[in-house]
Amino acid sequence: MTSRKILVTSALPYANGEIHLGHLLGYIQTDIWVRFQKMMGNECHYVCGDDAHGTAIMLKADELDITPEVLIKNMSNKHQIDFQSFSIDFSQYHSTHSQENKDISTNIYNKLNVAGFIKTRMVSQAFDPLKQMFLPDRFIKGDCPKCGSNEQYGDNCEVCGATYSSIELKNAKSVISGATPITKDSEHYFFDLPQFEVQLKEWTKAGHLQDAIINKLSEWFEEGLQQWDISRDAPYFGFQIPAVEGKYFYVWLDAPIGYMASFKKLCDEQNIDFNEYFNKDSNTELYHFIGKDIIYFHALFWPAMLIGSNYRTPSAIFAHGFLTINGKKMSKSRGTFIQARTYLNYLNPEYLRYYYAYKLSSKIDDIDLNLIDFKQRINSDLVGKVVNIASRSAGFIVNKFNKTLSSYTTESKFYQEFFDCGDIIAKHYEARNYNQAMRVIIKLANKANQYIDKHKPWQLIKKQNKQTQVHDVTSLAINLFRVLMTYLKPVLPIMAKQVEEFLNIDELHWKDLKHPLIKHQINTFKPLMLRIEDDQIDRIIEASK
Repeated sequence: MTSRKILVTSALPYANGEIHLGHLLGYIQTDIWVRFQKMMGNECHYVCGDDAHGTAIMLKADELDITPEVLIKNMSNKHQIDFQSFSIDFSQYHSTHSQENKDISTNIYNKLNVAGFIKTRMVSQAFDPLKQMFLPDRFIKGDCPKCGSNEQYGDNCEVCGATYSSIELKNAKSVISGATPITKDSEHYFFDLPQFEVQLKEWTKAGHLQDAIINKLSEWFEEGLQQWDISRDAPYFGFQIPAVEGKYFYVWLDAPIGYMASFKKLCDEQNIDFNEYFNKDSNTELYHFIGKDIIYFHALFWPAMLIGSNYRTPSAIFAHGFLTINGKKMSKSRGTFIQARTYLNYLNPEYLRYYYAYKLSSKIDDIDLNLIDFKQRINSDLVGKVVNIASRSAGFIVNKFNKTLSSYTTESKFYQEFFDCGDIIAKHYEARNYNQAMRVIIKLANKANQYIDKHKPWQLIKKQNKQTQVHDVTSLAINLFRVLMTYLKPVLPIMAKQVEEFLNIDELHWKDLKHPLIKHQINTFKPLMLRIEDDQIDRIIEASK
């Protein structure tokens, strides 16, 4: 089988805040898939970076009395430390505020402009007379023009769901200065999305998207595609539009181009052919893992920009739902708005990787992190079932049989059954149905434990004539554990490393599972995972309030 060439991206975290458990859902989902692809022998590059532009960054830096460049550098360092702690293994982590991104964004804009896909027209916008700047919708609050609810943002009402333009807001105030905004005209630059309607309709129906996204897009097509405003007025932290004074690319123009920029940096460092992955006739695969809230940008604007500038479009876009905690939106007052760093202060990151895997499917459903279920699931599945197989068997091999597995594997059919499940588990990983893969693995772990229970090596060891049987039973149990940990390696990379050390092997590898380890010397078993205690979860909630 020839190896595939795959480029994978995750949504870029905004450089304006810390990573929390909601963000991690997407990165863990992606990382598991990438690790699985590499275990299958595919060439798989995983790139990401900070989304570093926009008004919010500029104002935050202003508030902290530092430059935006210092702010985004500090935040990037924090993000990367958190990602590493959760074993998110990027091939390249970059920033949208980079030379690569500036070059590619300029190149794409110029191509779109020459081809007639950029239009200009005057736009009336809310303007803060004190700060002397145009106000993005998020920086205006007032009363909803439809239902009259107070304290609503300038683009939509969270009470009645109405959408409107910021100049329709009643009793509007600038969130930045408190001033009453005035209306002011400015020339804006637009990407002419309606010109791509035919190609986009074809692309969206060609198997690149989940069904729920296709349904959502068909609603948008029915409403009619609108030209997309890609410019923002100074002052703004971003890239200046080529040859236009005082105008900048809107953050969402250069954010997805940031995927290309991050990959370009990797290509330059590792001598990879960038064009092989992005030219129009590329045979490589390109996948974007994103949250469902940014489908509009990824499934309409992004493919249209790529088509218009003569690049390849994504092989697929994989959207996931939001994270709820204990059935509700994350909340600071309830202590469930949990930062990655807070979690790491109290719990093993691999617990979360496993729990997300246990919950994630290829659908766009929201995922609930129920903290009671989380504790029970980890204690039962990982500690009580998977690790238990090794902890019950290793002592016999180490203490009674000179650390060496037996030469004869009893019940080879039983081993074969575990090996044969590899194909179905691989299919589930490939399809992003990790929840199904975990269920198959845990079912096998139950069988392995039942096998040990049936033979009771702790009783047999007392009988002189049963020593060989104990050796064979416990050796087979260790081999079954090896199979299960190979299947779990994309989810639990740190524990997999510890298991490799315990088993005294180079690497747990899918292709090595056909044959069990026989007459093989292992190392002393060390505890791999501890149970979660109630007080650890209580402390996380307390620290998050």
